[in-house]
Amino acid sequence: MAEQVKNVVLVGQGGVGKTLLAEAMLHLSGKTSRLGGHAGTKPTLDYDEQEERRSFSISTAIAPITWKNIRINVLDAPCYPDFIGDAHAAMSVCETALFVVDATEGAQSITTRLWYAAEDLSLSRAIFVNRFDKTETDYQDVLLNLQEHFGNRLGAVTLPWGIGEQFEGIIDVVHMVARKLVDGKAQEMPIPDEYAGMAQAARDSLCDLVAEADDELMLKYLEGETLTQEELESLLHKAIVKRIFVPVFAGSCVREEGVTSLLDDIVEYFPAPSDYGDVPLINGEKINIDPGDDRPVVFIFKSLNDPQMGRLSFIKVLAGTIEPGYELVCARTRKNERLTHLYVMCGRETQDISSAAAGDIVVVPKLDGMTGDTLSVTGKVEVAAFRFPNSLYRIAVEPDKRGTEDKVFGFLEKSCLADPTMMVEHDEETGQTIIFAIGEAQVSVLLERLEQRTGLTAHTVALRIPYRETIRRISSAQGRHKKQTGGAGQYGDCWLRVEPNPDAGYEFIDEVVGGHIPRGFIPAIDKGVQETMREGVLAGYPMIDVKVAVYEGSYHPVDSNEMAFKSAARIAFTKAIEQAEPVLLEPMAHVEVTIPEAFAGSIMGDISASRGRVEGMDMNDRGQTQINATVPLAEIADYATRLRSLSRGTGEFSMSVSGYEQVPHDVQERLAKEYADRRAAGK
Repeated sequence: MAEQVKNVVLVGQGGVGKTLLAEAMLHLSGKTSRLGGHAGTKPTLDYDEQEERRSFSISTAIAPITWKNIRINVLDAPCYPDFIGDAHAAMSVCETALFVVDATEGAQSITTRLWYAAEDLSLSRAIFVNRFDKTETDYQDVLLNLQEHFGNRLGAVTLPWGIGEQFEGIIDVVHMVARKLVDGKAQEMPIPDEYAGMAQAARDSLCDLVAEADDELMLKYLEGETLTQEELESLLHKAIVKRIFVPVFAGSCVREEGVTSLLDDIVEYFPAPSDYGDVPLINGEKINIDPGDDRPVVFIFKSLNDPQMGRLSFIKVLAGTIEPGYELVCARTRKNERLTHLYVMCGRETQDISSAAAGDIVVVPKLDGMTGDTLSVTGKVEVAAFRFPNSLYRIAVEPDKRGTEDKVFGFLEKSCLADPTMMVEHDEETGQTIIFAIGEAQVSVLLERLEQRTGLTAHTVALRIPYRETIRRISSAQGRHKKQTGGAGQYGDCWLRVEPNPDAGYEFIDEVVGGHIPRGFIPAIDKGVQETMREGVLAGYPMIDVKVAVYEGSYHPVDSNEMAFKSAARIAFTKAIEQAEPVLLEPMAHVEVTIPEAFAGSIMGDISASRGRVEGMDMNDRGQTQINATVPLAEIADYATRLRSLSRGTGEFSMSVSGYEQVPHDVQERLAKEYADRRAAGK
């Protein structure tokens, strides 16, 4: 039943202990026999070889836990910047986002970004402050830091019992007891006298924060009456579900202190799928989360190509109940999809199950559906898509061995289909295979998997910028093609005038009068010009914005033909362009950067140093600075990496190519020399 499932996603800054918290939950619930990922033990959830080697999560893992007869699906989402797309996908199918925060560091950049993402998804939120056994940080300082970042609706539900070497356990503010683990079991005891005042103050603050969740109880509380224990717990549940209160938990994942209280509160107070409300569809309608619905609907929020198990689809059942053997229709493709098996997945381990009801999260093998697809009985139900982070890191990939291009591209394409934050395409103009991703580590992992799974290798190379050439003045030239052989000869003669045609593309005009060039040869001249424009005279880049007029010429009644006039046009056009002040143009990118105000100065300085122009600056409704600028594409090809460094991971940007501008003289000279060197080398 939907009310018997709780879906919680663990998010936060990388390295704060999210995976260890999930491992502690697995251990304390009896799902595993030891705390994975600590003191040399192998983690259950970070099972991928690259995750072990890199020491951070790359892919969302599921920890299915049963606690007090309630199923808790804990989704351990990767929050390293390059793999943050998985966190967005995982949040889209959970009711609560549980942010793990380091007691020393407080709220950091990724935590803040994901907080706003959870807010956009209307998720309930909670915070677990970790590592009170490792630091002398004052709890009130931590709470104040979190409130400064995320608002005054945050309140403590557990407090640390001691800090650093004196850390013993936690104090439960809701039930006003102290707890610590004894032989792996949480033991309750009276609150130590020295913590009684702090605990009572925290409880009073808690009552203040949650009272408004119920009008009748709020009135009672405002009139000075004390809330009963039952009333407080009811208000706590309502306030979290209504997203007007964010509970803050204290503890230590390594010592597993505070985790039992967290699990108790997830069961008692965190929202279930049925509390979360109806699921919005793209047509504006909504569907009820109802396991009794006889028309099941499922949503694919993640796809994974596992080397052992093949393609796996992580799905949330939105309505109805599904069983192995069911056939559903994909809304995007209108094709039938058969649910051959249903798995509960814990790390790498899978367990077959006979059914899954609305609200639950399970794994299905061998589906053709992609991330974001909705499957239903009719195929007419489609869930509103969630927004992935922008994939603005671009890099070109080349195989190490000639002849393997198609196989490498095929693997990259298949991998990118499973991960919507990545895309691969072949650029016909530059001839490069280009990968779009969130960051360079994402591409590095992809190329390592290419080698592991196919034996093929590839490397990254710089992007080739699609420069253009044009002219700045009017000029004319004659082109004559004359060739005499033993048989029929070739003869074509034309005069061309070229002139700039700003922002109007290519234009060809026939001004020949008196029949000096027969009309049947004019199209050949046009074609010869266009073929020549594909490789400009300066650096070999295509030419744009040129108006060409043919105004004079001559022909031979026997030797003239289309081929001869096409050759004559090439000669005339090349001569005319060389005399028309040819210049090189570079693509310009319109960029919108969003960063905290503290980084605005360094970002604007970097834009100026990159030959860019800041065109506007504004403040958004979250107090962040938005900078609009135009920057040469060549200077911003690596901006995803640069911005992360300049803003300490807090910045985001969007980019679109918006026209061409003339390059500086030194850049033109450098590119022209490189082109001349390539031609001299026969390339």
